[in-house]
Amino acid sequence: MKKNTLVLLIISLLFITSCVSVNTTKLGTGSNRPPVPADQVAIYRTADQVPGKYEEIALINAKGDSTWTSESGMFKQMKKKAGLMGANGIILDAVSEPSAGAKIAGAIFGVGAERKGKAIAIFVLNPENK
Repeated sequence: MKKNTLVLLIISLLFITSCVSVNTTKLGTGSNRPPVPADQVAIYRTADQVPGKYEEIALINAKGDSTWTSESGMFKQMKKKAGLMGANGIILDAVSEPSAGAKIAGAIFGVGAERKGKAIAIFVLNPENK
């Protein structure tokens, strides 16, 4: 493989993996918790699924171009950001996909159609007791 081709491949991979932007807003005045590895952050569709009492840590907003991101990639970045804040779970709020029309318009005019997601980062206090 030529050096230029390898450099382009590396740049492309970096671009694709960093296409999801995630921002957070800390909630309350709770104590700062140590980071939790992203693979130990659980995803819950509703608050009823959380296996115990929990503390809300932050609001999470994520977005990315639907051409370059996937829903699972967006969730992975949300879990990573939540874990950095000391959360061991996220409760999904809303995920919106661009419409087919938005995707077509994006392709025609060269602008992206965004996938968006919202969640609440939580710390489950005692998973055994609800």
